[in-house]
Amino acid sequence: QVRLVESGGGTVQAGGSLRLSCTASGRTFSNYAMGWFRQAPGKDREFVAGISWSADNIRYADSVKGRFTISRDNARNTVPLEMNSVKPEDTAVYYCAAVDNLRVTIATMGVHRMDYWGKGTLVTVSS
Repeated sequence: QVRLVESGGGTVQAGGSLRLSCTASGRTFSNYAMGWFRQAPGKDREFVAGISWSADNIRYADSVKGRFTISRDNARNTVPLEMNSVKPEDTAVYYCAAVDNLRVTIATMGVHRMDYWGKGTLVTVSS
């Protein structure tokens, strides 16, 4: 079992920045590829960013490319998500998720392929 806890959510003005973090506990962190997802009110949960266990393979949704940065620290079991130049449409509950490295590639990472989920942290971008 892997336990994931997100932190760092809050309210930020459009154009500003916010840093989310996901802390994992339980099984060996480096066995898992990690992803950030989000769910806006009334919408389906969607992929935001994914990172392989070694951080040598990273993918972003087109909607956040160039504005968000995902990274990981395998020594501290954390996965930060730096959010810059945020927009009102970035408003959502953001979730951290983990999947066994052997089950998916970063290219195929998606909502229905993850093994473990955190409870989410709310990000609100005001215009």
